[in-house]
Amino acid sequence: MFFRNLHSWNVSPKEAIDIQNRLKELLNFNTNVHNVSLVAGVDLSFFGEYGLAVIVVLDRNFDIKDVVYHVQKIEFPYVPGLLAFREGPVFLKAWEKLQTEVDVVFFDGHGIAHPRFMGIASHMGLFIEKPTIGVAKRKLVGNYENVPEEVYSYSYIKYNDKTIGIAFRSKKKTKPIFISPGNLIDLQSSLHITKLFLNGYKLPEPTRLAHIYTQKLKKEFIGKEPQ
Repeated sequence: MFFRNLHSWNVSPKEAIDIQNRLKELLNFNTNVHNVSLVAGVDLSFFGEYGLAVIVVLDRNFDIKDVVYHVQKIEFPYVPGLLAFREGPVFLKAWEKLQTEVDVVFFDGHGIAHPRFMGIASHMGLFIEKPTIGVAKRKLVGNYENVPEEVYSYSYIKYNDKTIGIAFRSKKKTKPIFISPGNLIDLQSSLHITKLFLNGYKLPEPTRLAHIYTQKLKKEFIGKEPQ
């Protein structure tokens, strides 16, 4: 799949923050997305000096249509708020291998629910020019009212006087997940599509399956030099 080359990845943390502040002005949330056929789920994992990105493509029946992955050495240090600079290059190499056109891409991480409104789903959404949704297990920034215990209950997340996401109860007796638009999709569409791709688990099926693949592949690579 094609992606735009928006900036160099060989940057310092200070330069990375400047890039995030510049790119956030390019985000577009004036897009309603409801009719989807194929979606991708992205998960990234690390072992030693290497990063592993997996993309799983599903249809509306949760049937797997494609799986691709990429492994490469990580150059950028771990800096909270700048994880896209560790994960982005690995994901984009996996994206290049993908042959299936998808309507929406789920990321295991945040969209605009980020200190500079530029989580992995937003950052990569600008590169791949597809609607992207961030679904995270933990809140990064912002505040929200308590989410009722009923399944599909939710509360809006506010940060700096902006609504940046939704704390959503996807399953009984579990903590909420945190949904935020990445790019080319609005908040309500992000919620709607996340609901469509829940399959009885806490996390939406695309990223849940991608995570299963990353853990399986990581076991194969640990102790070996990735090719």
